[in-house]
Amino acid sequence: MHNTLIVFRREMVDYFATPLAYVFIVIFLALSGALTFFSGGFFERDLAALGAFFNFHPWLYLVLIPAISMRLWAEERRSGTIELLMTLPVTLGAVVVGKFLAAWCFAAIALALTFPIWITVNYLGDPDNGVIMAAYLGSLFMAGGFLAIGAFVSALTKNQVIAFVVAAALCFVFIAMGTSVVQGMITEWAPVAIVEFVRSLSFTNHFTAIARGMLDLRDVVFFGSVIALFLFLNALVIERKKGE
Repeated sequence: MHNTLIVFRREMVDYFATPLAYVFIVIFLALSGALTFFSGGFFERDLAALGAFFNFHPWLYLVLIPAISMRLWAEERRSGTIELLMTLPVTLGAVVVGKFLAAWCFAAIALALTFPIWITVNYLGDPDNGVIMAAYLGSLFMAGGFLAIGAFVSALTKNQVIAFVVAAALCFVFIAMGTSVVQGMITEWAPVAIVEFVRSLSFTNHFTAIARGMLDLRDVVFFGSVIALFLFLNALVIERKKGE
């Protein structure tokens, strides 16, 4: 645990040592506000709720989360610092988890900084803050799932652009599985069991369930399983590519 915290602190310092972190946060906040109050029809709904805000999160994360994760391992491999990192008295598991937790914490900070939107909706009306807090938690879980996928992809290549594109594509697949278009295409030829299985892999469906205020253990387990699986694959890739 101590070694994981060392890696975590190192990564957090690296994030805020360059303007990139601040640019990411500003873009995320600007897009969140614009999509909520303009594209989301917040004022037309005449309802004190943040449904319009959270509906865009899967699509925001589709671009912004891979932008965070693309440098996690690709930059280490490109610059050759991964060899130095592996010589430190820390386990591979501690490095993988520490890097992931730092990226997740950074995403959590960006998400927390959207609090003015929450204050605004409370000023304008009397929303169900319990549901809003559940939606924030679900959004954080979803961000963690996307980050784990992005970290795995970043470990596969030395090119950050490739890591970004492939991670975004994979994340899109996990979003699209729950859409009516994909479900309709599968229903035409696949049995019900397969249709339901594909639907169960959709990040959007699990996030939407939590965002409605229904904090079901199955949804939490789903995101936890995705994170654990891709971090395990992340460690396997790094182990195999140590000498490259």
